[in-house]
Amino acid sequence: MNALDTFLFGIYPYIALSVFLLGSLIRFDRDQYTWKSDSSQLLKAGQLRLGSNLFHVGVLFLFFGHSIGMLTPHFMYEHFISAGNKQLMAMVSGGLAGLLGFVGVTILLHRRLFEPRIRINSKTSDIVLLVLLWLQLALGLATIPLSAQHLDGGMMMQLAGWAQHIVTFQPGAVELLTGASWVFKLHMFLGMSIFFVFPFTRLVHVWSGFGTVAYLVRPYQVVRARRLNVPAGHNQASRPGAGV
Repeated sequence: MNALDTFLFGIYPYIALSVFLLGSLIRFDRDQYTWKSDSSQLLKAGQLRLGSNLFHVGVLFLFFGHSIGMLTPHFMYEHFISAGNKQLMAMVSGGLAGLLGFVGVTILLHRRLFEPRIRINSKTSDIVLLVLLWLQLALGLATIPLSAQHLDGGMMMQLAGWAQHIVTFQPGAVELLTGASWVFKLHMFLGMSIFFVFPFTRLVHVWSGFGTVAYLVRPYQVVRARRLNVPAGHNQASRPGAGV
């Protein structure tokens, strides 16, 4: 462990999460008109449907898989599945999802860079974000051969222990990364950096996607017919045309 490791994996996670949460809240409060996905479908549909579907399916699976797999304490599943089998399952399922996401983001990045109408209407943040996602998915796939060298689940337990120490504010998180490959560390750093830039990019529309889940438990809207207010002492027959 050195000073750089301490900063990147002991301090930077809290900086990234703070910017992620507070930045999203401030942007929603101050710049709601920019809170959108900025779809380029009107400029050219082309490869968008295929690339977007592959990317979203892969990334959503990876997000929930990482969240559950990394943040679930070992004692909660050790009676059902061993650490080694859990790691093997993560390698296979995560590898397939990562491949889908990687192909999808490659299509989207190619479209963004080489379609003239889309390129000229793209913000710098759009391209930087896609490059970050491309690198992150590539690094994620690169960790699979390294994980295959630790089929006992030991490395997975170290990484999960680090994540659990970070979210529960426990000391000693950085020490758990002793012996971890630079590929794992770079993958983790890029993941945190994506959370860091999240509020400044189109990724903020992800909040709206999760927000739609609230409609599943939202009570039905009650609609009542509008009643005509008739002044007291004014009967139906006194109105013009009444009784005709």
